[in-house]
Amino acid sequence: MPIATPEVYNEMLDRAKAGKFAYPAINVTSSQTLHAALRGFAEAESDGIIQISTGGAEFLGGQYNKDMVTGAVALAEYAHIVAKKYDVTVALHTDHCPKDKLDGYVRPLLDVSAERVAKGENPLFQSHMWDGSAETLADNLAIGQELLEKARAAKIILEVEITPTGGEEDGVSHEINDELYTTVDDALRTAEALGLGEKGRYLLAASFGNVHGVYKPGNVVLRPELLKDLQQGVGEKYGKTSPFDFVFHGGSGSTAEEIATALENGVVKMNLDTDTQYAFTRPVADHMFKNYDGVLKVDGEVGNKKTYDPRTWGKLAEAGMAKRVGEACVALRSAGTKLK
Repeated sequence: MPIATPEVYNEMLDRAKAGKFAYPAINVTSSQTLHAALRGFAEAESDGIIQISTGGAEFLGGQYNKDMVTGAVALAEYAHIVAKKYDVTVALHTDHCPKDKLDGYVRPLLDVSAERVAKGENPLFQSHMWDGSAETLADNLAIGQELLEKARAAKIILEVEITPTGGEEDGVSHEINDELYTTVDDALRTAEALGLGEKGRYLLAASFGNVHGVYKPGNVVLRPELLKDLQQGVGEKYGKTSPFDFVFHGGSGSTAEEIATALENGVVKMNLDTDTQYAFTRPVADHMFKNYDGVLKVDGEVGNKKTYDPRTWGKLAEAGMAKRVGEACVALRSAGTKLK
């Protein structure tokens, strides 16, 4: 069962919450980065999450028409086939989708899965993200209610981002300032609007100083202990212990202590993109510099086909990214926890 069924995905998240570990959610933009992520999970004996952002989907759709839905569906279908060769279970997810891209991305993908479910099949994706962090919280939650209802009908889990994450992600950007911290009131309003599971399961990307990308020490102040306040504030009102399944955005470059605190407070998913991009590209750059006269036809020479063959440097890229995925599994405590 390489691609999780809705039931198995719920089990994965429950196991992570109970075991205080999280799944690395790896952004992919090609069949090759998909294989790198799957390989990294398999070598770490960890289940995981594969995700496609709007920019990634546009790239996958081809530069001729840049169709996001085509790109996302194509890679998801491919993943359903090739993932069978890896001895782990993965869920397919779509990353940040702002309001102006919902009609061209998440809503059509929800329809694709709804049609599959109506025929007795499993959904194509296991979860989708609605990024309403650029909207008012009222508008954010109103759209979240609509999407959550559609997601539940299609046996899909929704991820919501209720307050801003700093930095930039596929055209959505926020300043790095004191607004990057979700309040207990924000969490209470979320629970009131979206429920705590009875209206459909959702993952909550709360803000505790998170920033996309990698920044030098001192530029970003993470407060993962804030997640405990949100859990307690909402839990006390509704009589539930640790009611939220949290997502850690902007995880690249975080310290081991920050990650550990986040895991203790209910984080079950952490996004990785910047670090894995670098891990994929760095071996390629090394190969090109070391084989300059082979990959280029210098001074009228013919070059060396074995060095510029995409398979040659592509294998190095895959290995580099897979190694970084494995390191993330160790850091998030998911290594060795795969479903039997």
